[in-house]
Amino acid sequence: MQKNNNEKPWQWIPSLYFAEGLPYVIVMTLSVIFYKRMGISNTDIALYTSWLYLPWVLKPLWSPFVDIIKTKRWWIVIMQLFIGVGLAGVAFTIPLPHYFQFTLAFFWLLAFSSATHDIAADGFYMLALSEQNQSYFVGIRSTFYRIAMLTGQGLLVIVAGYFEVSTGDISLAWSIVFGIIAVLFVLFFIYHRFMLPRPTSDKINAKAQENIFKEFLATFIEFFKKKEIGVAIIFLMVYRLGESQLVKLASPFMLDTRELNGLGLTTTEIGVIYGTVGIIALSLGGIIGGIAASKKGLKYWLWWMVIAMNLPNLVYVYLSYAMPTSVWLIGTSVAVEQFGYGFGFTAYMLYMIYISDGKHKTAHFALTTGFMALGMMIPGMISGWLQELIGYQHFFIWVMVCTIPGFAVIPFLNIDKEFGRKN
Repeated sequence: MQKNNNEKPWQWIPSLYFAEGLPYVIVMTLSVIFYKRMGISNTDIALYTSWLYLPWVLKPLWSPFVDIIKTKRWWIVIMQLFIGVGLAGVAFTIPLPHYFQFTLAFFWLLAFSSATHDIAADGFYMLALSEQNQSYFVGIRSTFYRIAMLTGQGLLVIVAGYFEVSTGDISLAWSIVFGIIAVLFVLFFIYHRFMLPRPTSDKINAKAQENIFKEFLATFIEFFKKKEIGVAIIFLMVYRLGESQLVKLASPFMLDTRELNGLGLTTTEIGVIYGTVGIIALSLGGIIGGIAASKKGLKYWLWWMVIAMNLPNLVYVYLSYAMPTSVWLIGTSVAVEQFGYGFGFTAYMLYMIYISDGKHKTAHFALTTGFMALGMMIPGMISGWLQELIGYQHFFIWVMVCTIPGFAVIPFLNIDKEFGRKN
């Protein structure tokens, strides 16, 4: 019989956080590449895949209900089954005449299940581990989350490219890929059903059920009473304004033919560039950003990080005008942009932690992630339409224009110069 404490965390933490990261990258990144290979227009890709952010926008509103309706262990296991069902739905509906509508519906199920899984998994982590082990395993959970990102953006795209070539049928190739991932999540469901511990603190709180609306409303109001919260929300919404549009069109630009002013790369080449070189550069940028912030604090590095976040987007302006044929040169350009993004995103995460500080820091941090998702969703929705209207070259210049608000809001932020600095 399994103990009611943090027994054998190595048996479930790596698999749990791999299972947390994979559906997110499938919904946000793999879906874009899939739809592009299936011949969907950039306008529709950007609009409909941006709508898939909505469950993460609403996650702060849904999280209190996840906390009290069932145990977090129950939510984790059931959501992994739902994710498997959603992936199987995508796989089986790809060959159908109205596959776009059907697959989008299943991606919605996948997105909602993934966002709910995030809430439960992060809460379960704190309940199932002692404080000492929480600190010890934080790097391990992050590592396996990044491995999931590498798998979703790299390995799965490369596998799809292989099946595209070997079968000669793009629809069949992607059906196979989504079918493989569906089977994987059914295995996760079975594995975690037996291997997740059963901490005694993971239980339904009847008292919380009675006061949920009152407590939630009080927490919500307290967030908006924070000093200078208006400026903080503007920062959360505009810091990634350029990236929110770039991320929706970067892969389509790489995949479009040269007749359509794209770079004409293959699916496999995209998988290698974004899934290996890109992820490594992104991770290095994030690690170095974290080390830098711990040395000098957030306030010291804020301007440097906003520059790193936005200035490297110029590589796409270069690529759209120079139209290089060298995969190595294209990969290097993506690595530069991803490294800058990783370094610059450190400031964003630290600021979210900074403004969430207080009695309800967990709930308030969840609210900041909702604004983060909203800031990605709204601009992303129109990005494909805009690109098709003005072309890739002018679109990437527009992305650079959209970085200006991120710089403009910085002087209005009031940050303690010691925040983030490691004593």
